Amino acid sequence: MVGRVPPRPPVTPPASKAPNPAADRVFRAAAEGSGLLISILIAAIGGFLLWRAIPALLHNRENFFTYDGSWVTTDTAAMHFGIAEMLRVTVCVSVFALLLAMPVALGIAIYLTEYAPRRLVGLLSYLVDLLAGIPSIIYGAWGLYVLAPRLRPIATWLNTNLGWLFPFKTGNVSVAGGGTIFTGGIVLAVMILPIITAVTREVLAQTPRGQVEAALALGATRWEVVKVAVLPFGRSGYISAAMLGLGRALGETVALLIILRATQKAFGWSLFDGGSTFATKIAATASEFNDQYKAGAYIAAGLVLFVLTLVVNALARVAINRGAARR
Repeated sequence: MVGRVPPRPPVTPPASKAPNPAADRVFRAAAEGSGLLISILIAAIGGFLLWRAIPALLHNRENFFTYDGSWVTTDTAAMHFGIAEMLRVTVCVSVFALLLAMPVALGIAIYLTEYAPRRLVGLLSYLVDLLAGIPSIIYGAWGLYVLAPRLRPIATWLNTNLGWLFPFKTGNVSVAGGGTIFTGGIVLAVMILPIITAVTREVLAQTPRGQVEAALALGATRWEVVKVAVLPFGRSGYISAAMLGLGRALGETVALLIILRATQKAFGWSLFDGGSTFATKIAATASEFNDQYKAGAYIAAGLVLFVLTLVVNALARVAINRGAARR
């Protein structure tokens, strides 16, 4: 028949490649070797810190974990140092920053995954991630010279009206000065915001669309969908993101070194106190590292920070694994 189209020849699917056991073994060995290398490096760092810290600890006349007095290492034969105050300052500023960053990060993640127009998601995500690329020294200078003067009325109001609560009582550093944990915690919250937001957004975006569509089909509002489907699915990821942000906050150095001005007075659990964290104490006294005993005292403090960070990151990994197991 004129105009009849001849039938197309059958399409032969491409032949699948035969498995290559040798390549699989090489890849597996490379992956296992990489994991083993990381474990060896972590163990080597911890061993080096312990090795350099032991001589100073043997010359210490105080309890390293409970001593709360001045850090005195001038006489290397009878040294007096401990981490009690540094531990309190580190925990206080990090937890304060975490409490500020967590709800903001969750709100941003929910907006980007459920509310934002698709054309804006990429731009807004890029802007949030851009915060992670700003150098710490810029954050520190911005916090002390730009943010602190604008926070002064808020800090003064909190100190005046809520001073009967221990976080807002009169501190050892002038509220008007700006170099306090209150300012440092807010700056630190901005610094850890991209980490918590990015991880939380990735987890919330993996919510099964079947659950979301089922809730919408039953007449749920967008917020009800978030409450009954998205948040329960992403809870463990959100917690692990917060733990990763806490690990980042514990080790921040330059920004807090600029903001938290050194004070000789004891830290009193007030947001309007100053003080030194583990990282800022070590960085501020780097000139004393020319002596093995003086350096060993600060290395001992660094070892505690090293272990503390590992524990926080391990807890984050446990939360991720438990969340994956529930799914």
